[in-house]
Amino acid sequence: MDKNMNVDPAELAKFSELAHRWWDPESEFRPLHQINPLRLDWIARQAPLSGQQVLDVGCGGGILAEAMARQGAEVLGIDLASKSLKVAQLHALESGLANVAYREVAVEALAAERPASFDVVTCMEMLEHVPDPASVVKACADLVKPGGWVFFSTLNRNPKSFLFAIVGAEYVLNLLPRGTHEFAKFIKPSELASFCRQAGLDLQGTRGMEYNPLTKRYWLSGDTSVNYMIATRKPA
Repeated sequence: MDKNMNVDPAELAKFSELAHRWWDPESEFRPLHQINPLRLDWIARQAPLSGQQVLDVGCGGGILAEAMARQGAEVLGIDLASKSLKVAQLHALESGLANVAYREVAVEALAAERPASFDVVTCMEMLEHVPDPASVVKACADLVKPGGWVFFSTLNRNPKSFLFAIVGAEYVLNLLPRGTHEFAKFIKPSELASFCRQAGLDLQGTRGMEYNPLTKRYWLSGDTSVNYMIATRKPA
């Protein structure tokens, strides 16, 4: 692997070990299965997906990519975890989805190869796993067409998010494997907004995501203190 590539080998190894469990809704990826309809609906309400060219950056096993393909989009999912991509490809084949494809390529490399090629770019739960998140944001901005949408989701960095996303989710409720997240890599909304502005993206809105451990229910709200999503648009 290119030592200059914007990737943490330990993060790749972590997700590769779990790759065979991506599509098990009761596995470590259960939270992603549960929040996927919320994310999809929020994206689709702002950027209708049918007939659009869509890129999913850090697609993992393809949970969001497949969901967007089912909405009628032509989807390309990219990731650097080979095992996860193999799982994604196999699941798409089993599902009979011809309008989703996958590639093992860095987002920066794809941006150099295919600038301004996509109507919508999504990058969910990925920025907190790379050494240089600003580089990913810039590449996403380069990949989207003028007037197109770019969506990000990540974790805020504050005492509450440490308590909820690491102590609560990984150690108390066992929603995620221990070591899934590193607090120092969490990104404040103001930081992500700055990355977006520097990349030439206009902010369109944010949403927070909350979880009730008693009802085991997720919902979107205006509270961005832990999990949050941000919608941006490239000027036409």
